[in-house]
Amino acid sequence: MHGADVVVIGAGPGGTAAAITLAESGQRVTLVDKSTFPRDKICGDGLTTGALRLLEQLGLDPATVASWTEVDDAIVVSPSGRATHFPLPRGQGAYAVTARRMDLDAALLDRARAVGAEVIEGQAVTGAEDRPDGVVITLADGRNLQAAYAIGADGMWSPSRKLLGTATPGYLGEWHAVRQYFGNVGPRAATELWVWFEPELLPSYAWSFPLPDGRANVGFGIHRGGNVAVRDMKALWSDLLERPAIRAVLGADAEPEEPPRTWPIPARVDAMTLSAGRVLWVGDAAAACDPMTGEGIGQALLTGIRAAEAVVAAGPDDPAAARRRYELAVRRELVADHRTSVLLIRALRHRKGTRTALRLAGATPASRRLFARWLFEDEPRAILATPHRWHRSLFSRDGARLPPHP
Repeated sequence: MHGADVVVIGAGPGGTAAAITLAESGQRVTLVDKSTFPRDKICGDGLTTGALRLLEQLGLDPATVASWTEVDDAIVVSPSGRATHFPLPRGQGAYAVTARRMDLDAALLDRARAVGAEVIEGQAVTGAEDRPDGVVITLADGRNLQAAYAIGADGMWSPSRKLLGTATPGYLGEWHAVRQYFGNVGPRAATELWVWFEPELLPSYAWSFPLPDGRANVGFGIHRGGNVAVRDMKALWSDLLERPAIRAVLGADAEPEEPPRTWPIPARVDAMTLSAGRVLWVGDAAAACDPMTGEGIGQALLTGIRAAEAVVAAGPDDPAAARRRYELAVRRELVADHRTSVLLIRALRHRKGTRTALRLAGATPASRRLFARWLFEDEPRAILATPHRWHRSLFSRDGARLPPHP
C-alpha cells in the first residue's frame, strides 16, 4: 500500500495548484493523471488577471511555457458589427495572457515536481474508497494509494465522482464550445484578442486569441438551451469562419492546423456537491467555470489552492472541518460572482441588451479602460456586492508580476 497525506486525482490547473500548495506546506502529496504530459487539452487558452495572480502565487515561471503570449488589447464586436477597442494597462504587470494548455499544464506539473510532489502519469483511477480513517485510490496497474484525503481534479466527467456516487446523472454542462488552431494568421489576429457577439450566438460569443509564430486559438461557444443546438455547431462553425468580419481579422492566408474540436463546460458551482467524506472536488469536477464567459482556468487554480489550504488547516483527523473550510471559501469567493454572471447573461441574451452594454462600456477612454479590467476579471465580478473583498487599490492595482517571458 502506497502512502501519502493527500492524493490528487488529475494534473490540470486545479490538481497541480492543489499539489503545489500542499507540497509547499510540507504535506506528502501524490498527483496522478491518466495521461502522460505534455498532452493537449481542448480550451480557449485564455488566462485572466485573476488566474495570472494565482500563477504568480504558485511560482510559475512564464519562461517554462513556450506559447506564453501577453495581450494588451481586446477588440469586442457588437451584434451590429461595431468594433470597440478596450486597452489594458501598460507597464503594470500582466493582465491577460494566452498560452496553449499543452504547454501551461506541463509547466505546472513540472512546478509541482520541483516543490516535492510525487507525480504518477499514464495511470487512470479505477477504484476509490472513502473510509472513516482515510481514502484508498486504486490505479489501472493495480496499485493502491492510501491517504488521509483525496482531491478530485479530474474534470467534468470526474471518475472519482462516479466511483464515490456523487456524479449528477445526465449532466452535460451549461456551455458547449468549439476550438480550432490556425496558422499563418493576419497581423491583427496574431497580436490582438478578438471577441464577436454574433446575433445567433447570444449570450455566447466567438473568439480569436493570439499565440506565437503567427498562430491563433479560434472558436465559439453556445449556452445549452439557447438559439443554437449542439448538433448544429459544426455547420455553424464553417459559416462563421467565412463571414467577412471574422475572415478579415484571421487573414486570407490563415489555415487550420487541426480539425475543429468540441468540449462541454460545466458552470454550476453554486449547486454542485463540493465534498464528501474525505474527498474535495475542484475545477471542472466542481463545475466552477464562469457561466457568462466559460472561463475556467482561474477558477480551477483558486479551488485547487483553497482545497489544499482547507486540508492543511484541518489536519488529518478532522475531515468535517476540511469540508467546512473549503465549502465556505468557495461560497465567499466564487458563488456571488457566479450568480452575478447568471444575471448578466439575461441582458446578453438579446441584441439590444448586448449593444447597449457595449456602447456604454466604450463611451469614454475611462470606461473602456475600466471595462477591459472588468472583462479580464481584474477584480471578482461581484466585487461591489461583496464588501469583505474591498481594498484600497480596487480597480487600480497592478497586474500579475510574473517574470518576463523571454
